[in-house]
Amino acid sequence: MPDITEHLQQQINAARNDGRKLAIVGGGSKQFMGRDISAERLDVGGHSGIVNYQPVELVLTVRAGTPLSEIEATLAEKNQMLSFEPPRFGDSSTIGGTLACNQSGPGRPWWNSVRDQVLGVNLINGKGEKLRFGGQVMKNVAGYDVSRTQAGAMGTLGVLAEISLKVLPRPDMTKTLAREMDHAEAIRFMNARAAEPKPLSGACWLDGTLYLRLSGARSAVEATARHWDIPIMPDGETFWQQLRDQQLEFFAGEQPLWRFSINSTAPTPALKGHWLLDWAGSQRWYRGEGQMADMEDHAEKAGGQVSLYRGGDRTGEVMHRQQPALQAIQKRLKHSFDPDALFNPGRLYSWL
Repeated sequence: MPDITEHLQQQINAARNDGRKLAIVGGGSKQFMGRDISAERLDVGGHSGIVNYQPVELVLTVRAGTPLSEIEATLAEKNQMLSFEPPRFGDSSTIGGTLACNQSGPGRPWWNSVRDQVLGVNLINGKGEKLRFGGQVMKNVAGYDVSRTQAGAMGTLGVLAEISLKVLPRPDMTKTLAREMDHAEAIRFMNARAAEPKPLSGACWLDGTLYLRLSGARSAVEATARHWDIPIMPDGETFWQQLRDQQLEFFAGEQPLWRFSINSTAPTPALKGHWLLDWAGSQRWYRGEGQMADMEDHAEKAGGQVSLYRGGDRTGEVMHRQQPALQAIQKRLKHSFDPDALFNPGRLYSWL
């Protein structure tokens, strides 16, 4: 695939000279995230392809517009994987959008997040300059790790050009255990199991059923399944794939979808609606109407934050409120990378 970095730089410089704002779009599968903005589309989906893959070193470098499907097909040939299990919201989902939106799947507490697996990035800033941060080896950072600031920035700091990632071998065996359990008991049970030195790689509760995923060496998985004595769920991988890609019935419908990132042992906020608990209780999804300020209060009482993930009013704030000191830091960081505020203005916060 061609490297279109220079073409992107030309577009950025032209927009800067004309005073135009740019909305960065890769595959377009995550446009429902963040605030609604008005800006000219900058298409980076054509900046695609695997630049370097070293299976022995467990390192992969790809252009940001590379589809997740292409990456995972290449890794599968060497029995390796992206350990953060990137969600797919369509065939066009790209690695750049995954990093920009900080998207990780059900195994995140045990297999790390996309942010944790980033080794380095090439970035085009608001001046049209190509910058490189980090590297392509496991130990490469001295000082401030700029590469990881791109996780969750939603393109507000620049255009991702290349991303270097750590990859991992696929587990030898995976089994899913399922048992009926009420909400409060599931929170206690998931946290107790997560504290044990067992090959747990997923813990979710939905509609009165607890789901636990075991992944690792065959002997460890089979021994743990016997020890916990919970029924094995046939075709459990389908459930985890649908959870990862938000294809379960829970995620369907027009009601707003809220994402709570809170203390895993905290009681679930007292809201009337439908809940799904993931990450052993540290990520909780809520379907229902509500005011952002009220949701923020609930999240803070539970030791965390909340975002209006999908639906609802996309013109207001959709990310958890920031204290003035943190706002000042984020504004300074934004100005350092994008002094003219070209990229995705207001996508993350109205003031950024």
